[in-house]
Amino acid sequence: MFADRATIYVRSGKGGDGHVSFRREKYVPNGGPDGGDGGNGGSVYLKVDEGVNTLADYRHVRKYKAEDGEEGRKKNCRGKNGNDIVLKVPRGTVVKEAETDKVIVDMSGDTEEFLLLKGGKGGNGNQHYATSTMQAPKYAQPGEEAKELTLKLELKVIADVGLVGFPNVGKSTFLTKISNARPEIANYHFTTLSPHLGVVDLKDAPGFVVADIPGLIEGAADGVGLGHEFLRHIERTKVIIHIVDAAGSEGRDPVEDIKAINKELALYNEDLVRRPQIIAANKLDMIYEGMEPTRDEVLKRLKDEFSPLGYEVYPMSALTGEGVKEILYKVREMLNRLDDKPVIFAQEYDPLKISSSISEPFTVIYDAEEDEYVVEGPRIEKMLGYTNLESEKGFLFFQKFIKENDIVEKLESLGCEEGDTVRMYGLKFDFYK
Repeated sequence: MFADRATIYVRSGKGGDGHVSFRREKYVPNGGPDGGDGGNGGSVYLKVDEGVNTLADYRHVRKYKAEDGEEGRKKNCRGKNGNDIVLKVPRGTVVKEAETDKVIVDMSGDTEEFLLLKGGKGGNGNQHYATSTMQAPKYAQPGEEAKELTLKLELKVIADVGLVGFPNVGKSTFLTKISNARPEIANYHFTTLSPHLGVVDLKDAPGFVVADIPGLIEGAADGVGLGHEFLRHIERTKVIIHIVDAAGSEGRDPVEDIKAINKELALYNEDLVRRPQIIAANKLDMIYEGMEPTRDEVLKRLKDEFSPLGYEVYPMSALTGEGVKEILYKVREMLNRLDDKPVIFAQEYDPLKISSSISEPFTVIYDAEEDEYVVEGPRIEKMLGYTNLESEKGFLFFQKFIKENDIVEKLESLGCEEGDTVRMYGLKFDFYK
C-alpha cells in the first residue's frame, strides 16, 4: 500500500562529559589539571530527496539516533564529536510533534534541509576550573543531555488541482486524457491505492499539476474505506474538480453523490469545501437518445442544485474527450485569480526550544585528614556568591538548594551523620537534616 504516513522516534547525540585528570610528568610532581572537553553530540537533520516519493522506509525502521560525543581525555585532548544523522523525506512531507499534533516543519517550498534536533554540547574538562583558590579541581562539567522527539510524518502531495469523486466515476481516465500520467484503469468499486500526479500542458497558457485523489466513499472522513487515508493529499490543492457519474450508470444519483463527497470534505477540513470547485458531469456519452432523464435534463438538475453554491457545472466525457478542453482552460482561469504561492503549513512547534540545560559541576568528598565533608565546584561557588546566608530568606534558599541538588543524599551516602562538619569553600557548618 502507498506509504504516506509514519511515526518515528528521533534522538540527538548526548554531549561528551568533560574529563578530570592532572599532569603526571617527570620533573613535574604537582602538575595542574589537564582534563579535556567532551565532544558535541550529533544533530538530527531532515532533507528533501527528489528520488523518494513515499515514506515506506520509515514504516520498517522507526528509531533514529545521532551519535553521542566522546568524553574528553587527559593532556587537554578534546573528545570526538558525534556524527549527525540526515533523514531523507519526499518533498511535501509535513512533520508534526506526535503528542500535540503541531506542525514542526513542512518540507516543501524553499525548505530543502531542516535542523530538527541539535546535538548536546560537550562538557568542560577540569582544566577550565582552576583558580587561585582551587588549583586542583577534581570535577568536570557533564555533557549536555540528548534531546528526543516522537514525530508524525505525513506526505501531502503538491498539486494545484485535486480530482475528487466516488470510485469508478472516471477520474483516472480523465487524468490519462489530460496529462502524461498513466494510472491503472479498471471497473472496480474499491479505489486507486495511491494518489497519481499529472502535469497538464496548455498550448497558450501556463500548465498546472493535477492530483487524482483516491476515490472517496461515504464515511471516509470517519475512517470508512481507504478514502480517509488520502484526504490529506487534497489539502494543498487550490482548485477542486469534482467528477461525477452524471449518467448514473451504477444506479447512484449524481446529485446525492456530490453532496455526499462534499460532506466528507467538510468533515475532514471545512476549508476544503470553500475552495473553488468545478463539477465535471462525466459519462454523458452513456446517455443515449430516448433515455430518461435526458442529457439536458441531467445537466439542468445539476446546475439548478449547485450553481447557487458557486459551483460551475461542465458536461464531459473523459472517454471521448468531449468538454475536457473547456474544463482545463476554466481551471487555468481560476488559478490565475488565486495566489500562485504554494500551500505551505506554518510551524506551530519549535523543537530547538526544547530545554536541555548543561549544569555546572560540583563534587562531594570526604577529607579524611581534616575529618570534614567537602562540597565544592563552580555551581556551589556561584550559589554562595549570590546568597546572603545571614538573612532568613537567604538561608532558606541555601537549604532548598542543597536538597534540590541531592547534596544531602550524596553526603549521607559517604557516611555523613548529624553533627559532622561540612565545608563549602570558606563556609563550615554542622550537618543536620
